Amino acid sequence: MNSGPGTNIAELFQRHWKPLVLLFWLGTAIWFVWDRWNGIQGFGLGDTDDNLRIMQVRDWFLYGQDWYDLRQYHLSPPEGLNIHWSRIPDLPIAALWWFFMLFMDGPAAERWAVAIAPMIPLIILMFAMALTARRLLSPFAFWLALALILCGGSSLAQFAPTRIDHHGWQLAMLGVAVCGLADPRKGRGGLTLGIASGLSMSIGLEMLLYIVMAGMAVALLWVKDAAQGRRLAAYGLSFAATASLGYLVFGSYDNAQPMCDALSPVWLSVVLAAGAIAVALAWLRLSSPWLRLGAAMLGGLLLAGMYAGLWPDCLGRLERVPEELDRFWLSNVREAMPVWRHGMGTTIAIGTIPLIGLIGYVVMIVRTRRDADMWPRWAAIGLIALIATALLAWQTRAAAASQLLAVPGCAALGWVLITWFQNQRLMLVRVFGVVVSFMLVSGAIVTEAWGWWDDEGPPSEAQQAINNANWRCPQPGFLHPVAMVEPKGHILTFVDMGPRLVTLTEHTAIAGPYHRNAQAILDVMRAFRGTPEDAKAMIDRRGVDYVLICPNMSESTIYRSEAKDGFYAQLSENKVPEWLETVPLPENSPFRMWRVKR
Repeated sequence: MNSGPGTNIAELFQRHWKPLVLLFWLGTAIWFVWDRWNGIQGFGLGDTDDNLRIMQVRDWFLYGQDWYDLRQYHLSPPEGLNIHWSRIPDLPIAALWWFFMLFMDGPAAERWAVAIAPMIPLIILMFAMALTARRLLSPFAFWLALALILCGGSSLAQFAPTRIDHHGWQLAMLGVAVCGLADPRKGRGGLTLGIASGLSMSIGLEMLLYIVMAGMAVALLWVKDAAQGRRLAAYGLSFAATASLGYLVFGSYDNAQPMCDALSPVWLSVVLAAGAIAVALAWLRLSSPWLRLGAAMLGGLLLAGMYAGLWPDCLGRLERVPEELDRFWLSNVREAMPVWRHGMGTTIAIGTIPLIGLIGYVVMIVRTRRDADMWPRWAAIGLIALIATALLAWQTRAAAASQLLAVPGCAALGWVLITWFQNQRLMLVRVFGVVVSFMLVSGAIVTEAWGWWDDEGPPSEAQQAINNANWRCPQPGFLHPVAMVEPKGHILTFVDMGPRLVTLTEHTAIAGPYHRNAQAILDVMRAFRGTPEDAKAMIDRRGVDYVLICPNMSESTIYRSEAKDGFYAQLSENKVPEWLETVPLPENSPFRMWRVKR
């Protein structure tokens, strides 16, 4: 579909689309900074991963920690926590920090670095989605894809100031992968997809399923059309080469072991084998689609058999956490729950755009069914979007990817509607039609209608107490008195408080919510759920100096519900064992803190 409103403005957009994308990104960045100004000034790293990310950058950029040593020694000293991340997202943060330090002090430079860094992958994503719309819809349709990016709340949040975790980079690579699938030039498209897939795996494995689906899509394109062998070969070579380079440059010492949850020898071997199989398939001269399908299936079976045979410990969930930890922690993480567990309002807010996107993909597959080059590309991207949407019924963490993958489908549906309205005679109909079309495909009509109809009322008193604690306890102002406590020491606190505590104070903590460190997390959870005697034994074993709690934080509700007379429950009711002495904090502090008597 390569037709659209042929106006002078549209022609201007067509000729200068790259600077317009840049201006759109700049406007988005300015709005982001204005909207999040208080959070930037208050160093509002709201997520545990954001806090640990800045600690990782500090330890390397400021204190000279070894490039390949990604252990976090402020948690669970002296051995530190084994972190499965990559340094790729550290680089832009450190570069911005260095730049801002040329004309401002270190803390201010750090604040601006964490404010701007998340928006660097956003511009990559915007160019990728704009180019996808130009390739699949019309040279003038890129503006619609850009506007729709701003409508996906779950995906856009990953690029907000201070959101410095790696998810924004992975979403950007997913967008580039989609752009590669949309490319009509087979070699270039395969190269783009392979590089994006290799970089994504070098950053982390959260997008692994989508990477696998993209590889399958390329293979199916080849099954349908042998001429797609060039795309398949370019994909296989670039995927293997990029992942190998990523492993050599960014693989940590810990990831040199056969780890299941990161680019380690496990997944590097799989990627190399997948690349070799892709090149071998492309080299075959099979005239029949059925023969090509059989060869592709055989290649997939060989790859799966190699993975199962070489790495049987990595079959199943890649986190490989003990059952106790899964029951009391991993299964209680909100993003690990199905979207419907969060209520109808959240389900509609997250799921509306993905569902509209699927409608758009179906419409475009039908409209382009006689175009042997176009409809397979729509089908390939739509298949990945379908999987992402279906995953919402398993885990809410698929929300960002499902909304991003819906953008081409939503843009297509919107472009069809807008084109139809623009062909109407009356100006009022044309203008009104554009507005209504965008509101429809952006999900605004559905979400606003639900918001008007649904009245959930204020949260319960108990929920309000949890919300208040979750907001107050990570605030720098409330943690400052804790930071001032002398001497600095090792603190037993909630797992989710660990990263924030070490970011804003010079104290150390036992654990953070990182699955490789099951024993540290279990020690904390067993201490708070167990008896005071159990807690004291762990405290002595780990050399803990202080105990710090924030009553009513979400994590604490698990300890209270699972052990109504446990150590945490007693502390929250001011039943303090004699081996603890109170550390005075301001009256308005949400914390309670005690020093361990020796």
